[in-house]
Amino acid sequence: MKKSTEKTRILTEALPYIQKFYNKTFVIKFGGSIMKNLEAKKAFIEDVVLLNLVGIKIIIVHGGGPEITERIEKIGLKTEFIDGLRKTDREVIKVAEMVLAGRINKEIAHLVNRMGGKAVGLSGKDGNLIKARKKIIYKKEKEIDLGYVGDVEMIEKKILVDLIDLGYIPIISPIGFGDDGETYNINADFVASAVSSELKTEKLVLMTDVEGLYKDFKSKKGFITAMTSAEANELIESKTIEGGMLPKLSCSVAAVEKGTKNVHILDGRVEHSLLIEVLTDKGIGTMIHGGEVK
Repeated sequence: MKKSTEKTRILTEALPYIQKFYNKTFVIKFGGSIMKNLEAKKAFIEDVVLLNLVGIKIIIVHGGGPEITERIEKIGLKTEFIDGLRKTDREVIKVAEMVLAGRINKEIAHLVNRMGGKAVGLSGKDGNLIKARKKIIYKKEKEIDLGYVGDVEMIEKKILVDLIDLGYIPIISPIGFGDDGETYNINADFVASAVSSELKTEKLVLMTDVEGLYKDFKSKKGFITAMTSAEANELIESKTIEGGMLPKLSCSVAAVEKGTKNVHILDGRVEHSLLIEVLTDKGIGTMIHGGEVK
């Protein structure tokens, strides 16, 4: 009886959130080391299918850096990172496209379909979805050539709107095309941010392998449950947030400033963290918003 009462309480708590987010669009970035956690991956797919079945429109953008590295090393190529970005020559971009747009993309789409959803796997080259430009970075005023690494220049949103309006879940690999005819590998967080910004979605959710943001990451003190985009900018400018979380925070701020209502940084290692964050009162991650919580 106690278990039944608890289940009823959880469902009752979720109801107003289901009503609030019905027919709204969420963009979810999924990737990195959490993709190798089979139980967490299964729970994530279950969450996605459930949210879609109750009327929430879902778009997934995935990464796959560890798998690319594994494949590169297996065939004897070298990989080099500069400021967290993989230097990508012509051979490496071929491997990246094969791993991202081929194996990982189709695997996620297949899992969603097996669990009762309707997924369509897309590369950024399909339907001219992601137009890219070569990424330029500088170190000590010297231009660094990263090869075939890109920034998002444009998102062709019509194909996504058409798919989600028909009840499909687009699964996007972060491969773009340039005016120069070349293929570019793009950071998946920034692709997710760009898609969310273009569609002005209800939520952008970044699934990662940390609990969320802390004021002091080293000591794990001062967990941040919510903050404004202005407060997030202060953390960036003060260099309080560094390393791998810096690009996530930067793209979160960009998404909010371009029309996304809320961004959530969640621990993908926690099973069903997506449902806990979206459909319960407490949530478990860090939310970034424009000012007033919506």
